[in-house]
Amino acid sequence: MKFWSATAFMDARQLIAVSRLLDEAGYHGIMVSDHLVYPKVLESKYPYSPYPDGRPMWDEKAQWPDPMVLIGAMAAVTQRLHFNTNIYVAPHRPLVQLAKEVSTAAVISENRVALGVGAGWMKEEFDLHGVDYATRGKRLNEMIPALRALWNSGWVEWHGEYFDVPLCTMEPTPTKPIPIYGGGHTDAALKRAARFCDGWIGNAYPWDQAKHYVGKLKGYLKEFGRENDDFDVMCGIYAMPSVDLYKRAEEELGVTSMICMPWAMDQNVSKGQMEGLNLSADDYRPSIEKFADDIVSRVQH
Repeated sequence: MKFWSATAFMDARQLIAVSRLLDEAGYHGIMVSDHLVYPKVLESKYPYSPYPDGRPMWDEKAQWPDPMVLIGAMAAVTQRLHFNTNIYVAPHRPLVQLAKEVSTAAVISENRVALGVGAGWMKEEFDLHGVDYATRGKRLNEMIPALRALWNSGWVEWHGEYFDVPLCTMEPTPTKPIPIYGGGHTDAALKRAARFCDGWIGNAYPWDQAKHYVGKLKGYLKEFGRENDDFDVMCGIYAMPSVDLYKRAEEELGVTSMICMPWAMDQNVSKGQMEGLNLSADDYRPSIEKFADDIVSRVQH
């Protein structure tokens, strides 16, 4: 079991120091979230919203630092920590620019970068880039193999329905394949992960929901002849953290990576985040170290 720490809604200025703490404490990785903007007029409905009107749980003050800039900064101050996006809205980004940014991050981190992608839910972001929201799923399905082609060394090219890249070189290129994870739990998202990706990123679920979605994912993996592939299954579990819980998730569900937020049980930190207080890395340190000692080290050994 690998433990990845989520970072959504944190102050961007804290994350470099927090990444160093996670690295020193023995966590496998850190997750970086993605949004371009928070529109003044937001008509799109957030699919995980707890509210009847579908509005997000956050407001316009929530920070969404650029994932690749942030990953580059965190890679510079860590030695072992891995980096993933949860979730990078790839379909409204230019293919070649995205390929360049991710490959550069992989090179400077010495192959510690993965790319978690999703089709996205906020139409307003697609409108800003002039990209057709209705074709986002099909565009993403093509982007995944296209990115892999462009990450090869030497002369590369891609010719598809939505993207056309003539022969070119894109250096530097990573020395190992960059894992691509598919995010989301709709049927389309689960099928995309099972068919095209190296792993799946789910949300945090109660046990029965996690069992349901992982079961569907495994069914699609079998449908695509990939049930025996080395495939990373990542999600969180809504329950009190314990060694038994995570070992059970690994053994009974087949979860291979756990999304966690070590400071979630620290009321002072959680309250400080909600109120926008200027927290420091030292405020997060006790929770990071306690979760590592009580859970991470015991589950992994």
